[in-house]
Amino acid sequence: MPHLSIVIPLYKCSAAIPELSSRLEASLSEIDEDFEIIYVNDGSPENDWEVVEQLAGGNKKIKGINLSRNFGQHYAITAGLEHASGEWVVVMDGDLQDQPEEIKKLYTKTQEEFDIVLGQRSQRKDGFFKRMFSKLFYRVFSYLTNTEQDASVANFGIYSHKAINAVLSMKDSIRYFPTLIQWVGFKKTSITVKHDKRFNGKSAYSLTSLFRLAFNNIIAFSDKPLRITIKLGFFISSLAFLAGIFYLLRYLTGAITVSGFTTLIISIWLLAGIVISILGLIGIYLGKVFDKVKDRPVFIIDQKINMDD
Repeated sequence: MPHLSIVIPLYKCSAAIPELSSRLEASLSEIDEDFEIIYVNDGSPENDWEVVEQLAGGNKKIKGINLSRNFGQHYAITAGLEHASGEWVVVMDGDLQDQPEEIKKLYTKTQEEFDIVLGQRSQRKDGFFKRMFSKLFYRVFSYLTNTEQDASVANFGIYSHKAINAVLSMKDSIRYFPTLIQWVGFKKTSITVKHDKRFNGKSAYSLTSLFRLAFNNIIAFSDKPLRITIKLGFFISSLAFLAGIFYLLRYLTGAITVSGFTTLIISIWLLAGIVISILGLIGIYLGKVFDKVKDRPVFIIDQKINMDD
């Protein structure tokens, strides 16, 4: 059982992997010589897996998992966590935005009897739209789930094996590691870490994929949208009741002589749109239940390197 396990999902990171490995080994050796580095190739269209194979061929501390296709970053993280056997597990990105040298700072903080130490990025080196979307997502997500979410905290952190086992015990078909690790509890803290620009290329997350990720996680972790629609229904019903009394009084006083065609049409379309939206939201939740009932694996492994089955 190694003392430290480093889990790194890969997607279009081939250029960064050699330097990342070199810096990781130098940084981890200062903490403990007993460590493992687990790369999880998430169906990258580049030669990420070939680079991992070359590095792992001459170094048993470097291990690899090759997924059968692209499942998504947080599913790749789950695959790595299931194979991580270290007393402490570090999760980080493979594009060198998370600095290997910061791991020692995270590990030192665990000696204060914390189970979870999160890396808080004081100055994010992402693009403007990604930073703004991230802030908006976490604000909405915090409101809809009644939890405290921090846009400056992502995957980078160090976690006790106890905390990781708790995360793996959660059978959610929609995986989002930062939310899962927040939900399991345990004694946690966060410290400021350096965040760098991506080593090479661009982020694989487009605005569309970020929006899809945000929407799926809101639906997966909260039923508050359903409760909001109930409040909306009562609010509209109250307005309709008051409007009915108002027009009835006007009719009784002779102020209305001909029924308003425009008012009738607008009312029908407004209520029909609201009803269809509510039915659509309920349908989305039912669809998620359907996906869960199918109980498909959240990832499929094609190959492993330096790992016992």
